[in-house]
Amino acid sequence: MGLDDSQKLKVREWIESGLDLSEIQSKLQEELGENMTYMEVRFLVDDLGVMPKDPEPEPEVLPAEPEGGESDSGGAPAPAPPMAEPEGDPFGETPVGGGVSVTVDQITRAGALASGKVTFSDGKSAEWTLDQMGRLGLSAEEPGYKPSQDDVMEFQVQLQKKLSGPRF
Repeated sequence: MGLDDSQKLKVREWIESGLDLSEIQSKLQEELGENMTYMEVRFLVDDLGVMPKDPEPEPEVLPAEPEGGESDSGGAPAPAPPMAEPEGDPFGETPVGGGVSVTVDQITRAGALASGKVTFSDGKSAEWTLDQMGRLGLSAEEPGYKPSQDDVMEFQVQLQKKLSGPRF
């Protein structure tokens, strides 16, 4: 990582303005011409000693109740809103925003700290490994396949969420 002091200051400003790591990764590429992996951006932020801000939770909007607190069914109380579905197995396949899904192996491959599979938005799959040095490896089932930059960024975000879950 060859950032000078002015570039590091710019990264600090981005963090303090509320950008998340994947947005900072994109800005580094677009504005500073620095191509860094998500993990390298995490290390950079750690080196700068600045904590990214958690996004503000959106206020929950409840449906409006009919006049008088009664429902249209002749005086019976309105049914309660449905409960939020609990999140599924944090290590199972979870489709996300762009159609990228990530799984974590229950039994890690030899020589890896963690391993699993990813399916990208175009339906192509790959196996991933994370070694003891923090390096992420990706081996596509189709020779020569390269996922889109958006899919790679989404994969890294989802992988970070999976690996920071209760198992890790």
